[in-house]
Amino acid sequence: MRKVKALIVDDSALVRQTLSEILSSDTRIEVMGLASDPYAAAEKMRHDIPDVITLDVEMPRMDGLTFLKKIMTQHPIPVVICSSLAGKGTETAMKALEYGAVEVIHKPSLGTKQMLQESKTIICDAVVAASRVQTKRKVAEPLLVTPKLSADAVIAKPQHDKVLQTTEKVVVVGASTGGTEALRIFLEALPADCPGIVIVQHMPEGFTAAFSKRLDGLCQVTVKEASDNDTVLPGHALIAPGNRHLLLKRSGARYYVEVKDGPLVSRHRPSVDVLFRSAARYAGRNAIGVIMTGMGDDGAKGMQEMHEAGAYTIAQDEKSCIVFGMPAEAIKLGSVDKVIGLEVISREIMMEYTRR
Repeated sequence: MRKVKALIVDDSALVRQTLSEILSSDTRIEVMGLASDPYAAAEKMRHDIPDVITLDVEMPRMDGLTFLKKIMTQHPIPVVICSSLAGKGTETAMKALEYGAVEVIHKPSLGTKQMLQESKTIICDAVVAASRVQTKRKVAEPLLVTPKLSADAVIAKPQHDKVLQTTEKVVVVGASTGGTEALRIFLEALPADCPGIVIVQHMPEGFTAAFSKRLDGLCQVTVKEASDNDTVLPGHALIAPGNRHLLLKRSGARYYVEVKDGPLVSRHRPSVDVLFRSAARYAGRNAIGVIMTGMGDDGAKGMQEMHEAGAYTIAQDEKSCIVFGMPAEAIKLGSVDKVIGLEVISREIMMEYTRR
């Protein structure tokens, strides 16, 4: 497989060096150049066009958002924003997605060895995922650069012989690359009397609060970043905080969520597999599972467990996906009841909700 050519644009020499070392260590990626600002990047692009650009937001001479706009209007190339996402940076990152960035990730942490390894995994996967978006081709089986942990690392496998004490329905949703826009379309179409919804979107720490707030202003349902012990209520959607796992739990007839630390599961934190397994365990046949656009296979095994527990499972179809990776893997496992377009998922959920 041809390596993904990456161009790193950041005004910090230390960040450029660290990103270059991280990306170069992945056999799927070739660093074609380093640039201290957009003007230097444009000069390098005269000689060679990258497959993906990693781009800082705050830089001298021209800021990252202005450069992003120019790229998308003149020569669209997948862009991964690499930002600290602190303070105003969170809102800036939201604008970056609106302007056409594929993904927003943290700058690599220079802390412990484990933190650096996790940053490496997330950054490399984001660059490879972004390279798939422009061509719209099917995602090849990813080359694993670090061992993948299953949901066993966070939650035990469900015991399906337990008797469920509630008939209240709950919806769990998993998404990754392209999911920010997919979730907007999905949630905007839901009525205020929809079942309670719990969502994992692969997203960095410090970003999900602004994302949730934006969706809350657009939708009939109430949307918020999940806090530990939040109750899952009809007409409400809870989104996993970045860098924390989110589990569905039940106490009597009450569903609630647990926000939990833990290792990367299926190469992600939060992990869709963790959420789906918890839904299989605590909601079983009262759950509706939805897997949306994204690279990789996070959520596929969890959806299989939900399906085996009697849940109704839905996958976004290839035509409406930015990257048909996660849904495709769930379909391969035979764990999907229905494959449909993004624009009709909300309607399908309401139909299932009212007839079950």
